[in-house]
Amino acid sequence: MTERLEFFFDLSSPWTCLAFHNLPAVLERTGAGARYRPILVGGVFNAVNPAVYAAREQTDNRRLEHSWKVLKDWARLAGVPMNFPSEWHPAKSIHAMRFACALEEDQAALVRFVRAAFASYFDRQENLDDPAVLEAVATAEGLDGAAIRAASASDAVKARLRANTDELIARGGYGSPSIFVDGDDMYFGNDQLPLVEAALSRAN
Repeated sequence: MTERLEFFFDLSSPWTCLAFHNLPAVLERTGAGARYRPILVGGVFNAVNPAVYAAREQTDNRRLEHSWKVLKDWARLAGVPMNFPSEWHPAKSIHAMRFACALEEDQAALVRFVRAAFASYFDRQENLDDPAVLEAVATAEGLDGAAIRAASASDAVKARLRANTDELIARGGYGSPSIFVDGDDMYFGNDQLPLVEAALSRAN
């Protein structure tokens, strides 16, 4: 199956969690393959989208408040548990994304870990930035959590996470999830998956 879609993601984003769960049906209907690319969304925000931080600091941000309601609506529609926000929000995700980067070359294992890590954070409200929690999540999925944890601390994995993040910024991305179809056709967020499906279908 040709990997026509790239999914740049950070595990701390609830909208990314929804898109991750909704994407497989799109891929099945279009016959497209996907490659999942871990990034550090904080690095993206720092570089090109610092307004995110300012919005969080506003005490009467009606759009942000309404977004929590819409998030729960989308989660209900997708059948995805969304016990959010938790005490860990906004989450640091550097350890989680290094775990993900350590698995990037094994996409099947990466998808298993990501699905379980999303459940850990957005359902059970566990700490996404605790390496011990992440190791346990990986081990529960039948992966070698201890080995992944060790690899996640390597210079090579750290460099890969930086490179993925820098690549997304260079290609015009500004958050998570950023989705590319056939290299340069970019979409953003769970809400744009119908457009992603249309793009994949047009090219078939």
